[in-house]
Amino acid sequence: MDILENNFFSRYFTIEFLHETIQIVLILVIGFLFVRLLNFVVRRSITRNASEQAKAIFHKIITYGGWALITLLVLSELGLRLSALLGAAGVVGIAVGIASQKSLGNIISGFFLMSDKTFEVGDVISVGTKTGVVHSLDLLSIKLRTFDNTLIRIPNDSIISTEITNITRFPIRRMDFKLQVAYKESLPKVKQLLFEAARANPLCLDEPEPFLLFKEFGASGVELQFAVWFEKSDYVSVKNSVFEDIKQSFDKAGIEIPFQHITLYAGSDTRPLPIRHFAAP
Repeated sequence: MDILENNFFSRYFTIEFLHETIQIVLILVIGFLFVRLLNFVVRRSITRNASEQAKAIFHKIITYGGWALITLLVLSELGLRLSALLGAAGVVGIAVGIASQKSLGNIISGFFLMSDKTFEVGDVISVGTKTGVVHSLDLLSIKLRTFDNTLIRIPNDSIISTEITNITRFPIRRMDFKLQVAYKESLPKVKQLLFEAARANPLCLDEPEPFLLFKEFGASGVELQFAVWFEKSDYVSVKNSVFEDIKQSFDKAGIEIPFQHITLYAGSDTRPLPIRHFAAP
């Protein structure tokens, strides 16, 4: 038994084997540290002023490329011929490239999106009928987080050929309110109430100042558009508070907001609803 064990260890655990094992371990450790260091240097120097998605893409390229090189070095240390391996990889790469032209188009489109800087991670954008916060921009696609907390993945080649609206690109935005007042109301009084409501709201900006446009004489009253400027992060608060302020100001001043009246008709056999007028006592 001892002779068999000695033969086993002497056959497989030779000096050459230990030397190769140590070299492979050193390649893995040094390669890992080199990839980490290269990522750190690129992030602190080359991509310091780049967007978050650009930093993420460079990080993935360095990481995947570095580990691919480490794998080749390990295989070479194990005795595999790199020339034959690279030749086989070239044939496989051509086959994969032909089969994955769509993915290549997504990767190229991803670089165009990164250089175009139309949007960044954290922006609220609309792509077609989809609206959400940009969760990530990868080599193949972007991911949107909608306001009801679902994730949408859109391929990059679809993004590059679609109209994109960046809702939060700039630090301030304008919010429009479509209103209607009765013909009997004084338009200067309506204007005064709207501007007072905007000035009293701490979320509305004084500069640029609020905007008012009397649009047209509608079927039920005068149609107008009132707009206020605000910081983009206060969208919901501004929407609710200004809406409430306008309603309260109009109610307090007795300004009538007209609304449509609907008459219900259920057929020729249906008797009309009786209408009674009661005289004031």
